[in-house]
Amino acid sequence: MTLSTLISDLRDGSLSAVDHISSVLHRIESLRGGPWENLVVNWDFQQVLGAQALLLARELDAKREAGAALGPLHGLAVVVKDLIDVKGVPTRCGSAVFARREPATEDAAIVGLLRSAGAVVVAKTHLHEFAYGPTGAVSVDGPALNPHDTSRITGGSSSGSAGLVALGVAPLAIGTDTGCSVRTPAALCGVVGVKPPFGALPTSGVFPLSGSFDHVGFFTPTIDDARVVWGALGLTAGQRPESVSVGRLRGAGWEIHDSAIAAAVDRAEKHLRAAGYTVVDVEMPEAQRLVELYTVITGSEALATHDVKLRSDAEKFQPLTRERLEAQRGRSATEYISALRERDELRKRISDRLSEAHIDVLLTATTPLRATTVGVETVGGDDGVSVPVRPEMLRMCIPFSVLGYSAVSTPVTHPDGLPSGVQIVGLPHVSADVPLTVASALDSLT
Repeated sequence: MTLSTLISDLRDGSLSAVDHISSVLHRIESLRGGPWENLVVNWDFQQVLGAQALLLARELDAKREAGAALGPLHGLAVVVKDLIDVKGVPTRCGSAVFARREPATEDAAIVGLLRSAGAVVVAKTHLHEFAYGPTGAVSVDGPALNPHDTSRITGGSSSGSAGLVALGVAPLAIGTDTGCSVRTPAALCGVVGVKPPFGALPTSGVFPLSGSFDHVGFFTPTIDDARVVWGALGLTAGQRPESVSVGRLRGAGWEIHDSAIAAAVDRAEKHLRAAGYTVVDVEMPEAQRLVELYTVITGSEALATHDVKLRSDAEKFQPLTRERLEAQRGRSATEYISALRERDELRKRISDRLSEAHIDVLLTATTPLRATTVGVETVGGDDGVSVPVRPEMLRMCIPFSVLGYSAVSTPVTHPDGLPSGVQIVGLPHVSADVPLTVASALDSLT
């Protein structure tokens, strides 16, 4: 059932909010004891959250029966990454550092938006500890396991949100994306992942990784579903160019190590041409430099956030998280500020160059690899190149976080059952929803 149909049924009473929420809560409970149990976290508060959800569902049904105005997501179940505050539930961020954290006293701004639209929060979801990693395998809750193969990673950091949508447990999930954390797990789990432009959705009440790049994003089963959510959250749907020109990224920084992914991007280009889009090859030689700037800026800001706890409770961090944070020490304020200035310069230079070339959106893979085996740090690609997993899962997404562009990962299915993603990225001179429009031509890409 599409999100449009589900919401229509909820709004006209064909399906009550109580029945819908009860069904989703039952699916959540069915995860207990299975390989995907830890896609849901804070189980000690799940009964409380479930009771709150059912109470709100009853109120929403009464509102509908009374003929009151209904929100665009009326009665719809949503799960929320445990980096984001939900009133009455602790935000533990996948870390033992916050094992005894008190429940949040207020909803994060994005949760407030969801509630205003009529959505009902039913669970908090797994994440890579403090959102500082792209695999979903580093957490006090253990590694999140891929819905398509439990020996493999989900991608991260919004691991549980992507996994629950992929399993059909939840119709909508909220995550965050600082470098890749919505788009990479979307690709590896085979769902749609949307990162609106920087600042489009509020981050108040979201535990920070890097304030310079933190985005709130979301997951849905399909592109059409994502368009429904985009509108419901009040995101920009402005003027579109009469014809959209697509730039396919090639050259240094955009290499793909999995031949199935490379073939999928080729097919995506053909689909777009068949749909009437102009597709031309483009390069972004600054890609590696954008990754380097991201490392400096994010690392500096993450250390500033965690420094006090690192000094007092270092043993409570997962070893890899602690190692990555400690490695940021010694960086000067000059290096950090210089990186911010260079980022601003590159944003203007790249945007101006692509705009002058009449490029409206960009096409590339979301990741150069599909889901790798949990715990494996280096893999060999079909191209014979051995690559480190963590940097590769970030590489094709980071540039668009640094640039602040709107981006969507749309799923591709493959005969071996492991999905991948194709990424459509919007330039600042076009409406931020144009990537969703373009990606619609790629729905059900195989």
